[in-house]
Amino acid sequence: MPRKGRRALLAAALAGAVATALVFVGVHSAQAATLFSTDFSAGADGWTRSGGSWAVVTDGSAVYRQSGTGSDARALAGSTSWGNYAVEARVKPTAFNGAARHAGIIARAQSTSSYYYLALTNTGQVQLGRRGSGGHTALASASATVSLNTWYQLRLEASGSTLRGFLGGQLVATATDSAYTSGRVGLATYYSSASFDDVLVTDSAGPSPTTTAPTPGVTTSPPSQPLPGQPDGHATGTTGGAGGPTVTVTSAAELAQYAGANTPYTIRVSGRIAVDDMITVVANKSIVGVGSTAEIVGGGLQLGTTTRPGNNVIIRNITFRDASDDSVSVHNGSHHVWIDHNDFHPGFDGSVDVKRQSTNVTVSWNRFHATDKSMLLGHSDSFPDDIGYLKVTYHHNYFDGSNQRHPRVRFGEPVHVYNNYYRGIGLYGVASTENAGVLVEANYFEDVAFPCHSVSGYADSAPGRLAERGNVFVRSGVCESGGTVADPRSYYSYTPDSAASVPSLVTAGAGAGRIPGA
Repeated sequence: MPRKGRRALLAAALAGAVATALVFVGVHSAQAATLFSTDFSAGADGWTRSGGSWAVVTDGSAVYRQSGTGSDARALAGSTSWGNYAVEARVKPTAFNGAARHAGIIARAQSTSSYYYLALTNTGQVQLGRRGSGGHTALASASATVSLNTWYQLRLEASGSTLRGFLGGQLVATATDSAYTSGRVGLATYYSSASFDDVLVTDSAGPSPTTTAPTPGVTTSPPSQPLPGQPDGHATGTTGGAGGPTVTVTSAAELAQYAGANTPYTIRVSGRIAVDDMITVVANKSIVGVGSTAEIVGGGLQLGTTTRPGNNVIIRNITFRDASDDSVSVHNGSHHVWIDHNDFHPGFDGSVDVKRQSTNVTVSWNRFHATDKSMLLGHSDSFPDDIGYLKVTYHHNYFDGSNQRHPRVRFGEPVHVYNNYYRGIGLYGVASTENAGVLVEANYFEDVAFPCHSVSGYADSAPGRLAERGNVFVRSGVCESGGTVADPRSYYSYTPDSAASVPSLVTAGAGAGRIPGA
């Protein structure tokens, strides 16, 4: 069958699962049904607000922000008849006004003053509680590091009288309370301000995070413990499929089924999977290879569509070969994506492309084997809609005899390229164009005639800005630099390794099969 025909069949098969920006579903099935989901890209219609100052704003992508700190503020959505369900969202506290303040999510809301909540506090806790006529009552709590302007994944489950709170996919608090048996979901700040994104509500008819219904031909298990390493750089806070069940897949059909599902999954790729064209990956997924032999050949992974975001996705420990298009394409406003410890071999187009208003991505500890168009950042010179997005970190990657685009950048800032090993590069290392702002720091360039292009532009693209510091050049040309670039430390903390140590560190650690326990 022609490639386009297969693509159409796959799209048709998934069409029934497509969620718009705001979705209510009244059908329960053997697996957990999505009751409600929104990434606020279509606004916040349907939310009932009380207190505070609520607005949909841009923070890498659309988020729902409550900016006031002088009152108790809530926003509610959904049905008062919902009883047993799980609500989750990403929460970023931005300010606390006084002591014992919090920001979090709501379940079983009878009103704007009667509900259960799971919240991050400025006293170093994640607190599971009940709000009622007597105010806030803590039912359970756990110690947690809570920092301002940092995203956290919260999940609150209500089943009968049992309440369970999760932080970053880990169960941290459990309580029993029967005050409220049903009610709406919501977002809450208590004399604090915060941003909220990627709200998802699922019923309790299907698998919980600790059990999952069997699917023929697919091995399922409870969520595994996270593999060593955590998302860093611009992707800090990414949790992937944490909180959802774990499945092991061995075919393209199985991979497409779970990657396109509207609920979180950790998807373990076992052995070689032959793919025709691109498999769509939507929000809240971890796709992780088993051992050192997991491969995706003939096609690749496409994060997000125009209606279904590819946010909060982790891709690790997989070898990509012979892609008919891109090996990994991050586009259509996808954000918080971590691409780590993979091997990329030549394909038809890019190995890792990030474009079309995508942002908050980290590409780390990958090996590129003689690839041509390794990493594009920014769709085209004629797509200025990317301005304000494309915040990407590239670190500890091994470019082994690859040709160009390591990365090739348009518009994005700050783009942080540090501690990468460039060995025997064909055309060039890094290109900053179309007024992009790129920091090239503590990399090791060996046999690279043109380490960097920037102030003179590249090809038909206008010049960009590029700052370089602490790099090592061996039998290599000069890194063309110029202009002022935003400091990545304004966005996240990091400590670069010395450039001289990069070849030994990266050759020993980059690529698939290098993560203990995978």
